[in-house]
Amino acid sequence: MAKIKERACKICKTIHEEEKCPKCGSKEFSENYKGRLVILDAEKSEIAKEVGLKEAGNFALKTR
Repeated sequence: MAKIKERACKICKTIHEEEKCPKCGSKEFSENYKGRLVILDAEKSEIAKEVGLKEAGNFALKTR
């Protein structure tokens, strides 16, 4: 079985390799995205606060 490419959810921008987004359940995604933001501890991260993220994860900065 072929491996699914990484894709970014167009709704919450989570980067994943699944058929639907593990965070919001959306099936709207893009394989074209720019930038990657990895948040390890959203409560302590100034960048997470700046962009409005409240959970740890792997996120795209911009989706197309």
